[in-house]
Amino acid sequence: MKTVHHTRQPQRGGPQRQPVAAACALLFISVAAQAQQAPAAPAAPASAASAAPSDAQRKDQAQQIETVIVTGIRQSMDTSLNLKRQQHGVVDGIVAEDIGKFPDTNLAESMQRIAGVSIDRSMGEGSKVTVRGVGPDFNLVLLNGRQMPASSIADTAASNSRAFDFANLASESVSALEVYKTSRASTPTGGLGATINIKTARPLDAGKTIASVGVKAVHDGGNSRLPDNLKGDSVTPEVSGIYSTTFGDGMFGVAISGSFQRRDLGYNTAGVPGGWLPFKGDEGGWGSIPQAGQPGSENIKNRPGPTDVYSVPQNVNYNMNGIRRDRTNGQLTLQFAPTKTLTATADFTGSQNKLHTRRNDMSAWFNFGASSSSWTNGPVSAPLSYSETIVPATSDLAMGGADFKTKNQNKSLGFNLEWKPNDRLKLEFDAHHSTATSGADGPWGTNNVIGTASFNRGTTTVDFSKDLPVLIIDGTQRDASRQLVTGSSFRNSYMKSGVDQQQVRGSWKFDDVSKVDFGVGATKVANRSAYSNVQLDTWGGATSAADYPDDIFLPQNLHSFFGHINGGNDPRLFSQFYTFDFGTLRRLAAEAAAKADPAKGLSPDDYLASNVFSVDRRTREKSQSAYAEYTREWELGVPMSATVGMRYEKTKVTSTALVPTATGISWGSNNELTVKKGAPGFTTLDGDYKYWLPSIDWDADLTDKLKLRASYGVTLGRPGWDAIQGGQTLTDLARLNGGTGSQGNPALKPLKSKNIDFSLEYYYARSSYVAAGFFRKNISNYIGSTLENATPFNLHTPVGGKLYNEASAAGGCATDITCIRNYILNKYNGTNGVVRTGFDDNGNAQGTITGQPGDPIANFQITTPANTRSNSLSGFELNVQHAFGHSGFGVAANFTKVRSGLKYDNMSFDQQYALIGLSDSANLVGYYEDAKYSIRVAYNWRDKFLASVNDGNTLGRSAPIYTEPYAQLDLSLGYNYSERLSFQAEAINLTDEVIRQHGRTKEEVIGVTQTGRRFMLGLRYKF
Repeated sequence: MKTVHHTRQPQRGGPQRQPVAAACALLFISVAAQAQQAPAAPAAPASAASAAPSDAQRKDQAQQIETVIVTGIRQSMDTSLNLKRQQHGVVDGIVAEDIGKFPDTNLAESMQRIAGVSIDRSMGEGSKVTVRGVGPDFNLVLLNGRQMPASSIADTAASNSRAFDFANLASESVSALEVYKTSRASTPTGGLGATINIKTARPLDAGKTIASVGVKAVHDGGNSRLPDNLKGDSVTPEVSGIYSTTFGDGMFGVAISGSFQRRDLGYNTAGVPGGWLPFKGDEGGWGSIPQAGQPGSENIKNRPGPTDVYSVPQNVNYNMNGIRRDRTNGQLTLQFAPTKTLTATADFTGSQNKLHTRRNDMSAWFNFGASSSSWTNGPVSAPLSYSETIVPATSDLAMGGADFKTKNQNKSLGFNLEWKPNDRLKLEFDAHHSTATSGADGPWGTNNVIGTASFNRGTTTVDFSKDLPVLIIDGTQRDASRQLVTGSSFRNSYMKSGVDQQQVRGSWKFDDVSKVDFGVGATKVANRSAYSNVQLDTWGGATSAADYPDDIFLPQNLHSFFGHINGGNDPRLFSQFYTFDFGTLRRLAAEAAAKADPAKGLSPDDYLASNVFSVDRRTREKSQSAYAEYTREWELGVPMSATVGMRYEKTKVTSTALVPTATGISWGSNNELTVKKGAPGFTTLDGDYKYWLPSIDWDADLTDKLKLRASYGVTLGRPGWDAIQGGQTLTDLARLNGGTGSQGNPALKPLKSKNIDFSLEYYYARSSYVAAGFFRKNISNYIGSTLENATPFNLHTPVGGKLYNEASAAGGCATDITCIRNYILNKYNGTNGVVRTGFDDNGNAQGTITGQPGDPIANFQITTPANTRSNSLSGFELNVQHAFGHSGFGVAANFTKVRSGLKYDNMSFDQQYALIGLSDSANLVGYYEDAKYSIRVAYNWRDKFLASVNDGNTLGRSAPIYTEPYAQLDLSLGYNYSERLSFQAEAINLTDEVIRQHGRTKEEVIGVTQTGRRFMLGLRYKF
């Protein structure tokens, strides 16, 4: 907040959003009504040509406004408003003062204030963004117009994501954010939903010396809800600073900025992370409830109907997580302008985000024995309770722990040369090398778990009728003397993505009303995703309880950690469990493994992560592009302007992956053939595509306050890294008629969207406007799968070969498979790849028959990603920004509603093409500001959305994960002690909301998470 000096104070406004469509519409109408009586301020220019007022206009404005110096929140609101108003197409943005004033931790939380932008939260903090219903993988992020790489870590697999994680970037060093919701030919491809440009400050643009330093103290409420062995510091520091100056009569400029933020946070989650097993009501088999008439069927209440869908939990888990996050950001910019027409800029931007996660949990896994359950009515039946009878009490009461460190690094080194030889021509060369790397920051991998258990769990019931699943265990007490290490997993995920990009851009101005922009570029994106896992499946006990002293297990009460969630205080909740120090337990487990019976196959190395990756995917995309945009302004009753552009993009994809090498086929039983595999090797596939991408932006100033826009453009969204991997993997077991396998498809086409936008904007007073917009995206090339017949590795199968045909004819077996195998195994044992190992109880020969040269080449059906489907999404956005006279108060609101035919079908278990992240969203922000004080209250709401089409259930059936509606209230306060010294206070998640995810029904809880409130106190001093 800064001082506003004036002779005639203009109205003020602030950015805002709103939770409910009706409320937003009501505000829209009321503000519009006020606008009819509000004094009209000079309208912002509609285009570059109209931006320069005449001498008479300047004189008239001077008479009305005289000297007005606007700073602080009001200035940032005006700048964002003018950005939206003056740009061609639909563009929203936030400038530096906004980012500093919002009570937000990073850039993602700042962007959620923009209409149509929703965020995914991780550990209570904004992480990735969805724009107008299009998920994070299909939004392109630029830094100063340069395409940025992205890397991330998946918990239990190699990462496939292209999504940029904004949690890696602090907001202090960013000068502006621009969100381009409509396409333009000059923008690199990849932003199917939107292109987000992060802008950093340039010292020659500022033209003066700027220096400031800020400090904050942070308290995270989630940290205080953890067990003592997981808690971090109660208060942690944040430090940031910037220095920017020019010298040599404006010939040289230097800017350096940096920040360090430490946060000790905690969150607790309860749910069914193992996934839910989905069944049809008339379906039997492992995991299902007993059918009518079967033993135990009398214990099923309100049984799902034959055509109903129901789901059974695989487990229930309660986990407590303590995390230390150290985030370091820095930037150095050097500029040199030897003449007024030539400017050279070199800059380096780097960030590092280190996370240390410690976890303890308690869980119970179901073995699907005798069960009882109760259900809601169908067609999708929800479980109210599920119970398994365990008598005697011999099942495992599991208590696990984890301790792992990860590190995310982003580096970008760039050079820009801008030359303006005359008033008409501008030429620019830009090049950069940028990398994003994510991986382990310690020897225990990027994710791990060591399980412990005592095998004394009795009959187990879970009540799913509340927000928190309530675990009820009969006749069981925790007993440290029976606790021992069971299974373990040390996972190591690594991802590195790099971008090398060179661009030549130019602009030629024909006259005051027309110009052409043009450019060519070359981009190389190289991505590597890798994964390894060292796992012991000794869930029945690795060694013995005697190997672990009782005092390393610390008794805890579950009620202490989930009391804020509905169900956490239920007296039936089994709350007795232990926590432990992971490092101590890991050491004891390794020592016990070293002394164990070698026959158990245990080794101390089983309790360390491996840097030898079993999954290793390497993909390279090389693109060449060229574009031209023509812009012209004219009058046809009212002032109009249009930009017509075309972009040509050609991409070649080369993808290599490490896969097991198949060496042969062995026939081991009547209808089972084993694909023999040797050492893994790399296989390579490639593909290419090219597109012409048109774009048109038109706008008209219907009056000096009212602007109408229309846009059309084509955008692309590139496939995930897993879909275009080069590896081909064959399934271990084949059948008589052949085998199966899977592979990536680098020849996949990107998702293609044809976009239409209309908007009407009414700028009725200074700092105030209302706007409504409609958009539609017709998206094609959705990725599904197809089957292809292939003969990988030219493997010989004995089925239909020389020996097979001999047995069929000479042995008189015809098509009798048992007869054929007996004939071959008995006659050729020890020769021709035939090994007889014995006989079964019926006297049939047992053994293997291996394919030999001359035998037929085996056929495999390979599942391959393919472009299979098209659909659309559409929606509207409503924006209001209003300043309340001379009072210093301002308010802003927005609401976005999105719809699509790509919805998840809860009645189907098949592969789904539903759109991830599609949801309505709203914001409401109010503020007050004067020369000394400022206050801003921000409310953000996001409706229910589909987060995944796979919950990880062991049946491999499609099962959704929905994130329930979520709303959060944040607050920031500011006090200017002097022109140099200011104080800030911020509160995040004031109402202590929880995040909950469920499956097909609300009762099928996946996870309910409480993160707590977060408070910050800080000061900033300007030199």
